[in-house]
Amino acid sequence: MRKNVYLCTYFFYMCGIVGYIGKQEAYPVLIKGLHRLEYRGYDSSGVALIDKQKELSVYKAKGRVSDLEEFCKSKAISGTLGIAHTRWATHGEPNNVNAHPHYSQSENLALIHNGIIENYAVLKEGLIREGYTFQSETDTEVLIQLIEYVKISNRVDLCTAIQLALKQVVGAYAIAVIENGNPDLLIAARKSSPLVVGIGDAEFFIASDASPIVEYTKQVIYLEDEEIAIIQRNEPPKIVNLNNVEQTPQISQLELSLNALEKGGYPHFMLKEIFEQPRTLKDCMRGRINVENNNVTLSGIIDNKEKFLNAKRILILACGTSWHAGLIGEYLFEELCRIPVEVEYSSEFRYRKPIIYPDDIVIAISQSGETADTLAAIEQAKAAGAFVYGICNVVGSSIPRNTHSGSYTHVGPEIGVASTKAFTAQVLVLIMMALNIAKEKKTISQEQYERTLTELVQIPPKIEMILKQNEKIEDLSKIFTYAHNFIYMGRGYSYPVAMEGALKLKEISYIHAEGYPAAEMKHGPIALIDQEMPVVVIATHNTTYDKTISNIQEIKARSGRILAIVNKYDQKVKDMADYTIEIPETEECLDPLLSIIPLQLLSYHIAVKKGRDVDMPRNLAKSVTVE
Repeated sequence: MRKNVYLCTYFFYMCGIVGYIGKQEAYPVLIKGLHRLEYRGYDSSGVALIDKQKELSVYKAKGRVSDLEEFCKSKAISGTLGIAHTRWATHGEPNNVNAHPHYSQSENLALIHNGIIENYAVLKEGLIREGYTFQSETDTEVLIQLIEYVKISNRVDLCTAIQLALKQVVGAYAIAVIENGNPDLLIAARKSSPLVVGIGDAEFFIASDASPIVEYTKQVIYLEDEEIAIIQRNEPPKIVNLNNVEQTPQISQLELSLNALEKGGYPHFMLKEIFEQPRTLKDCMRGRINVENNNVTLSGIIDNKEKFLNAKRILILACGTSWHAGLIGEYLFEELCRIPVEVEYSSEFRYRKPIIYPDDIVIAISQSGETADTLAAIEQAKAAGAFVYGICNVVGSSIPRNTHSGSYTHVGPEIGVASTKAFTAQVLVLIMMALNIAKEKKTISQEQYERTLTELVQIPPKIEMILKQNEKIEDLSKIFTYAHNFIYMGRGYSYPVAMEGALKLKEISYIHAEGYPAAEMKHGPIALIDQEMPVVVIATHNTTYDKTISNIQEIKARSGRILAIVNKYDQKVKDMADYTIEIPETEECLDPLLSIIPLQLLSYHIAVKKGRDVDMPRNLAKSVTVE
């Protein structure tokens, strides 16, 4: 992970960008790329193409990429240069007008954009005074109008106009621009929003992540902030900054495989990703755990050992599912390492004037590495002098580029919007970190260390045992499709798992669900219990097992319907619960890696039974990159 890279604290759309220039017809490449990027936004999409007559055409449609394909069936879609976009709306409702690409007023330029132009209103007022009119509600149309205004008024070429325009912009952007009459030029630029350039055989690609590119090339350039890629047909890409100083690009090799982007026979990406977890956790452990030598080693910890040994406090910053993983991290670090921990929502952290000390360790967790609130919190922590450690899945994303050190989770692309394998890998990394630090601090006995390490490598086969109950869980899910509300309960390490299970159900089935510490039930939630209220209780053998049984009895006394997650041979809970799902026993600190699996499957099957779009639930995108 690169050190000391400046990070802007702007916020941007979670949308998908893809562009192509080369020897193939562009439209099929763009459409396939949009399908690969649709997890990033799916309320509208569009393409811009330049044909053999050098004429620029833009086609847009509200809805999914399939709606755009249907719309384009009767259109002229030839040409070997084009850009395309799939949108998750912020400025302006999802409709054909607000969809990207956007024309300039003369229709000589077309632009696609991920990001937010924060000063768009001021820029728009100035352009209106100059006689410009606007068709959409978007900040993106303001940007393309500004580029055209600068180009015409200063009599400069397109690249210079983009440089001058972007110097006036406050905000974040990843953009691509093409020009009517110029079929040999594609220009792309970025600031605080990811953009990658793919280098093929006499062809070039751009995209907001590598998924649309991997089919065609393994060679890519990750643009840095305020860099512009000038891509001319049959010439190497030229990278310049806003001051037109040429930059030396670093060409990287993609490790992503095409198979990882396909469903592989599963009906949904989410189910595939649930079933991938035995393999992805092995990948996450590979090279980090040596059972024969009784050792777990993370290079990011060893290289910064003194900072972790001297840390007076750990702050964990995250959002959503990653925040739940962070709560498990709190239990781990405090129990095993004896370091006090605070877990913060990144979105709240940056606004409440937090106290940060130079000897704090800040751990930032994000699947995508682009979560805007977490990026802003990182900036704040670094400004206070804290050491920032990133846990992330996506190589080359903003968080690993802007933290001092960190660990990748190595689970491969996660396409389903509801995170599954990323969550278990984040928890696994936190477990390995805690074990590594605890051994260095000598706050864990050698016996407990070896026992936990030995059990940790048995987690993947134990998950495989749970996955064999998929059909049983599918049958159980039929019982609960009627529900409008759910309560999830757990104690200790199981409390964050209860919240994560509830979040999964909310995200994809649209059933209201809440996760609580089981002991808190009598402080309010018990008022909701009746025979219509399903209650999921994580009741595995742990230090609070007897207390959890008492909570179950309280629920049953009020006619609650209980689905319990239990260990095998636990007859006591089975006799009380209406339904049970068995999981193997493990060390208490490892239990979340197992207990979350049936909750993921339950949410998935309930959503499918209710006819929901599991991979692309309404109003959500894969990563929240807008404040």
